Order: sequence, then C-alpha cells, then structure tokens
Amino acid sequence: MRKSYLRTYGLLGAMLAAIVLGCLFGALWPGAVCLEPLGTIFINLMFCIVVPLVFCSLAGSVANMHSPKRAGKIMGVTLAVFVITGLIAGALMLLVVRIYPPVLTAWTDAAAGTVDDPTPLSTLIVNFFTVGDFASLLSRKAMLPLIVFSLLFGFGVNLSGGPETLTAKWLSDMTNCLLKVVSLISYYAPIAFFGFFASLVATYGAQITASYGRAMIAYYPLCLAYALIAFPLYARFGGGTQGVRVMREHIFRPAVTALGTCSSVATIPTNLEAAQDSGVPHDVADLVIPLGATMHMDGSCFSCVLKVSFLFGVFGIPFSDPGTYVKVLLVAVFSSVAMSGIPGGGYIGEYIICSLFFPDHMAVAYPIAVTIGNLVDPPATMINSAGDYVVTFLVSRYVEGKNWLSRRKIEKNEQE
Repeated sequence: MRKSYLRTYGLLGAMLAAIVLGCLFGALWPGAVCLEPLGTIFINLMFCIVVPLVFCSLAGSVANMHSPKRAGKIMGVTLAVFVITGLIAGALMLLVVRIYPPVLTAWTDAAAGTVDDPTPLSTLIVNFFTVGDFASLLSRKAMLPLIVFSLLFGFGVNLSGGPETLTAKWLSDMTNCLLKVVSLISYYAPIAFFGFFASLVATYGAQITASYGRAMIAYYPLCLAYALIAFPLYARFGGGTQGVRVMREHIFRPAVTALGTCSSVATIPTNLEAAQDSGVPHDVADLVIPLGATMHMDGSCFSCVLKVSFLFGVFGIPFSDPGTYVKVLLVAVFSSVAMSGIPGGGYIGEYIICSLFFPDHMAVAYPIAVTIGNLVDPPATMINSAGDYVVTFLVSRYVEGKNWLSRRKIEKNEQE
C-alpha cells in the first residue's frame, strides 16, 4: 500500500514541495532570476514532444474511429462547451470587478508605450486555419493550424480504411510511445519547478505587491474559487455521482504541471494521462484535450475582463454600462476560443481589446494589458489546462450518455 501511494503521489508531492521552496527562495534572494534556465529546460523538452504528440493523438483518434459521424459529434459538443464555460467565466469576473474594482483612482502618470501595426483581419483568418508550408506546422507556434491538419489527415486515413490501415495503427502506437517519453521527462519536473518559481517570484514579487497588487487580489482568489467550486459542479454534471470524486483524484497532476510550465500546450500529455486514468473514452480525450489547449481558456476569459476593467479605472472611465458588459463578454470569449489558437494570439488579443475599448489611448493601454497578462499567467494557465480535463467529463456525457462513467467503471472491473 505504501509503495503504491508513493508511486501515485510521490512525484506530485515533490513538485508541490519544489514550488513552495522555489517561491521562498525567490522571495529571499533577488538573484534567483538566474535559475530560470532550470525551468526553461523542462518547458523546451515538453514543447519538443508536444507537436508530434498532438499530431499522432488527434490524427490517430479520428483515423481509428469506426464512425466519422462520432468525431463530428464530439467536436461539435466540445466547441459548444468551450463557449458556454467561457461565458460563465467571463460573467464571474465581471461580478468580481464590480464588487472589487481593480483600480480605484485614475492614473495620471501612466507611461506611454509603442504599439505595432495592427494585423489585417484577412491575415488573422488565414493564420487561424493555415500556415505557408508544411515545415511551419512543425512548431508549437502554429498549434491551431497543426490541429486542423491533424484532423484532416485523420479523416483521410479513416476514409481510406480506418482502423484496419497500417497508418492508423502506427499513429496509435506512436501516441503510446510518446506518452512514455513524457513520463521520463516528468522525473525532471521538481528541479524545473523550483527554478521556475524562484525566478518568477524574484522577478515579479515587487511589482505584484505594488501597483498591480489589487488586480492580483481580485484574480487569484477567483481562480482558486473557480477550481474548487465550478470544476466539481462541471464534473458532477458530466460524470454523475462519481464524477466529483474521480475528478479530484486526477486533476492535481495537470493543475500542478500547468502552474509549473505556464503552458496549456505543455500540459497536454499530463491531461491525456489523467483523462485515461479517469475512464474518459480515448477518442473523446484525444480530441477534447488538444483542442482545449488552444481553444478553451476560461482563465483567459478572466484576464480579458480584468484587463478591460483595470484600464477603465486607469483612464478614469466609468465601468457600469450594461452594453459594455455584453461587449466585454463577447470579446473575452472570442479572444479565448479563437485568438488564443493563432500564433501570437495572446498579444493580438490584447491589441484587439485595447483598440475596441481604448482607441485613443492605445500607446498606454497596450503595455498595461500585456503586463497584466504576464502577472496572471500561472493561475490562468492552471484554470485553462485543468479545465480541459474537466471538460472531457461534460463532452463524454453528451457523447456516451449521462451514466458513461458508471459503465466505464463496471467494464474496467470486469476486465480486471
């Protein structure tokens, strides 16, 4: 029993301890910024494995489906869930900033900044779906075009014979092999998390406690409350009476990985493992999680609303018009579901926010929005990534039926 417990939670405990020690070390020694490379090594290793893993898992999932209609159903339900949870997240942050405004007094000495030339809408649409050549797909900076290509490739294999083809079997086998590589990389995670968080606290500690402190007080507790309240509700609705218990048993791995890497993409492998251990159907997990890494950003919905309300306060503009609230919610969902998947989408999304709401103050508003985005990145990524795992419960309910989790547990017990 003890060996089993250590095997399950030993690495997780080591990662959590490394995060705590890293934060303390960074607070006590400003020079801890030099430890950032320890975390960068881990992130780079994960990024190297993510591109082939996303391609193989998505293409293999579609290729091995006996019914292409099922793939279409999973994708349709997945996108609908992404939009609905995004709207819920945006509405919650609106409520928080109404009760606790992030800026009480308008800034009179905001430093001016520079803004790059806006990207034409036609270019944004093209970049949303495609890249210029095949070699550009082999980069994490083109994750959404890679996903589009992977899905098309998977459907091509499915129409050419599906699970009976050698290509489909190869994709499935490659996915399993790549997940084993992820397990090997994970042993380095505690060292990486120590260096990352030591550097983070040493770099942003003073700034967090100064002018942006109030915004962080609004944002961080909401992320915690969302994880503790909304996630269990989603799991209960999606997985039935057992959903909450199963979700709590497995959600810590992707949540901690997301905190340590600040990347939804780098958390894909851990999310896939958690979903598999939870009994989520393979085809559901293999589609929902990679899509969620680029198109499901509840934490980004939080930050979008926070940035807008923060800038309203900076410029002394009243933030109380219902029409403005609707506009903010629409922009928040669009920026999280669509813009996040475009290469450089985060900065493009911040530009759109500023150009829509503060066209006369772009030079000041843009760098402020970017700064807030950097400060809220760790908890935002945690909500984004852990939320991808929880969404698999909701999608499974509509694809497999509301008692899917109970049936999966019964089938697993019978096989054992």
